[in-house]
Formats: sequence, C-alpha cells, structure tokens
Amino acid sequence: MERYPNDKTETAYNGKDRNAGDVGITPQSELWNGRLAMIGFLAYLLWDLNGYSVVRDVLHLISYTPGS
Repeated sequence: MERYPNDKTETAYNGKDRNAGDVGITPQSELWNGRLAMIGFLAYLLWDLNGYSVVRDVLHLISYTPGS
C-alpha cells in the first residue's frame, strides 16, 4: 500500500516528500513555516476573543498621558 497521495504532486517541488521536515530554505520548510504561522495567528485570535488583547493593552499604554 502506498502513501496518500500517490500522484506526481507529492514530489512536484524538488523530488522530495512535501511534508518532509527538512532544515534550511526549502519548499518543505516553507510549507511548515506557513502552517505554523496559521496556527499561531488562530491562537492569537482566540486569545484576543477571550479578552486578553495584547495589542489593545499596548495601544492603551502608548496613548496614556499622565496628569490628565
């Protein structure tokens, strides 16, 4: 039994498995970088929706003027 998918798109980038954990600037590492960035962005959105907004807190600190 072959791994799924077993067509030419699996190794279309550079002859290697698209999901291989290669180190360096390779198409495989760029795919993993994008996947982890999407997970991080979703985690931040969920964190923000729960009321723990880092951006809102930083903007509040920047706009804070003492003595007014």
